[in-house]
Amino acid sequence: MPSLQSRLFVFAMRNRHLLQGKLKPQPPIDWNTSMVALRAETEKGTGLMGKLPDDIAIEPVQIGDLYAEWVTPRGAARDKVILYFHGGGYVIGSCLGHRPIVAKFVKNSGTPALVFNYGLAPEKPFPAGLNDAVAAYQWLLKQGTTPKKVVFVGDSAGGGLCLATLLALRDQNIPLPGGAVAMSPWTDLKNTGQSYETNQKVDTLTWRGSQEVFSKYYVGNQDPGNPWISPLYGDLHGLPPLQLYVGNDELLRDDSTRFAEKAQAAGVEVKLTVGEGLFHCYPACAPLFPEAVRDMNEICAFIRQI
Repeated sequence: MPSLQSRLFVFAMRNRHLLQGKLKPQPPIDWNTSMVALRAETEKGTGLMGKLPDDIAIEPVQIGDLYAEWVTPRGAARDKVILYFHGGGYVIGSCLGHRPIVAKFVKNSGTPALVFNYGLAPEKPFPAGLNDAVAAYQWLLKQGTTPKKVVFVGDSAGGGLCLATLLALRDQNIPLPGGAVAMSPWTDLKNTGQSYETNQKVDTLTWRGSQEVFSKYYVGNQDPGNPWISPLYGDLHGLPPLQLYVGNDELLRDDSTRFAEKAQAAGVEVKLTVGEGLFHCYPACAPLFPEAVRDMNEICAFIRQI
């Protein structure tokens, strides 16, 4: 049964428009929504995910044309690294916007993270984001980082991108990282999961219409069933250990449950956690309710053991 704290949090999220003095929820993102304005609005909300701890340092890095940054706990060596893939539907999101979230994983695991600004759609559709992810990983390896000492961590579209990157690396015979964690990964850009229908009324963080817009922007003229776009449709053999976390009440639930089932059938070591009564990327909300704390601790323990 969900904790009282998580139920109160979910209630507040579903009724946040009332707390903001609005009678109706914010309408879904559609084809008329300006992605430039949406990105700017999202960046303003960075502080809502918590303040950056004083003992976390930010160090900018340039990887070719990519801006990236190290998020490092005080005194930590870089012999083990988190490569973090930020979310945002492939159209928004940045290193800056995800600093408070990444800092939680960094601080709790004692492991530095490299976060990078991959190309965003619609200006830069597939394969720009995937190419940028592969470039960031290869840059890490060129710095002398051992592949097995890298852990991929991603949320939402970033979770899907981290899984797609694993397939691309494997297919190109590039050494794979030691493991990966994906929170509510978007693994199916065809949006065919049954949870898109069954959870429409309870998921107030994502909307099917918005996902359709984001998908078209990112996929462009490509096939959304391409495994490097939608890893659900790939051959999943040979992937490193995976941990997946998804809310039972979110639209993207089946993107995780179907991917986990297929990966397990391919012989991949997978741990899937479906949070009862919970929502999109809920572990990132730690320490606001017990389930988020529990799963954040589990993720960080997984990172430490790599």
